[in-house]
Amino acid sequence: MMTTQNRRSSVSSAVAKRQAMAANSSGLENNQTGKLNTGAAKKRPALSNISNHTTVSARNSISHSSKLAPCTSKIVSIKKNISSGTAVLPASSSVRPSSKPVSIQRSDAVVPKITVIPLPATCSMDISPSHSDESLVSMDESMSISDTVRSPEVEYIDDHESAAVDFIEKKACSTLYISEYVKAAADICKRDVLVDLESGDKIVNIDNNLVDPQLCATMACDIYKHLRTSEAKKRPSTDFMAKVQKDINPSMRAILIDWLVEVAEEYRLVPDTLHLTINYIDRYLSGNLMDRQRLQLLGVACMMIASKYEEICAPQVEEFCYITDNTYFKEEVLQMESAVLNYLKFEMTAPTAKCFLRRFVRAAQGLNEVLSLQLEHLASYIAELSLLEYNMLCYAPSLIAASAIFLAKYILLPSVKPWNSTLRHYTLYQPSDLRDCVMALHSLCCNNNNSSLPAVREKYSQHKYKFVAKKYCPPTVPVEFFQNISS
Repeated sequence: MMTTQNRRSSVSSAVAKRQAMAANSSGLENNQTGKLNTGAAKKRPALSNISNHTTVSARNSISHSSKLAPCTSKIVSIKKNISSGTAVLPASSSVRPSSKPVSIQRSDAVVPKITVIPLPATCSMDISPSHSDESLVSMDESMSISDTVRSPEVEYIDDHESAAVDFIEKKACSTLYISEYVKAAADICKRDVLVDLESGDKIVNIDNNLVDPQLCATMACDIYKHLRTSEAKKRPSTDFMAKVQKDINPSMRAILIDWLVEVAEEYRLVPDTLHLTINYIDRYLSGNLMDRQRLQLLGVACMMIASKYEEICAPQVEEFCYITDNTYFKEEVLQMESAVLNYLKFEMTAPTAKCFLRRFVRAAQGLNEVLSLQLEHLASYIAELSLLEYNMLCYAPSLIAASAIFLAKYILLPSVKPWNSTLRHYTLYQPSDLRDCVMALHSLCCNNNNSSLPAVREKYSQHKYKFVAKKYCPPTVPVEFFQNISS
């Protein structure tokens, strides 16, 4: 009898203990849920802060049910559970199973704004501890601790870190000049004297295009200052036909240049190559006696040198021999090339009228770009006509370019004064400085229709040059033309 009562009392005490333990377990569960709910409103931890250590309260709750078995070879892994928002703690060999899994519901608290940076899809969250003690918990692949680690494929950055990244990017862009650069007013090209016309004409800044690197807007003023000072050093003699040459004359020189214009068109060479070729020929003829049989050889050798200087793909020496109908051998062309280079002391950079035309055309356009192509082609046509004339060597290349702009503007718009303060500012020429050169160029334009050297005229009668040789050259000289020159 006593044995039966003792058994009943022990059973009742065991039941009471189990009820007390269940109450404590539910209380701890509610406390953990409340902590997670309050903690959800706080900043989410970074992925690097995740560990497989349990909290003190969790260890206490687990120690009531059973003791943990040593875990030395277990691997803690975290797997994303997409179908549900709960984290389930399944049964394992070291934890006593229960009738219902312990689940943590997702908190509805407002989460602070975060920035998500995607990581590679192969991101692994497996953690393999080398040592484990009783404070470690063994979990299987279906374990998901909380919503903060539900997506191991992303990394969270708060607002402060995002602002720091933006600051670094802006500083790097400003240092590398990636963003738009606003040019200071002090960088604008200034001359010693700036003249404004009485009509209120103002100087237009043509160096404000910082996008196109070929315009060299930040250093264009210094470049053309250097070209103006160096053009006098690289100019040929103006009287070498009378003092040096005995077997050739200006007519032979004009025939050679007319033929070289055709060669440049045949091989599609840039205009700078043609202008440099004529410069090399005249500079060599200024100090070396040349017979008429070798004048064409000098021409092809100088064009080959200029092609190597200007062209991306220069014609080969065999092509220059072929263009002369094999009149000269390859060795002769190479010997002449060596003679020209040595006489010029390898000083191949020479300012030509084409160099200045690019600058002066932009100054002539100003803010109006309607007639830009016609103005550019007509000025280039007038400048190339000057290459044929031996007497034009007395004018500097910059003066020929400015005069070509003056004449082209007058031909296109006779009712408008061809010179303004912007052209005075960038060319450094007054209309009175251009008078003689403009008159000589106008004479060349009027007489070219009856000339026996048609290469330049036929070149600029094509569609790609807007037919400027046919459409715009005036047949006669009006009285107003000379009045505009002196005004």
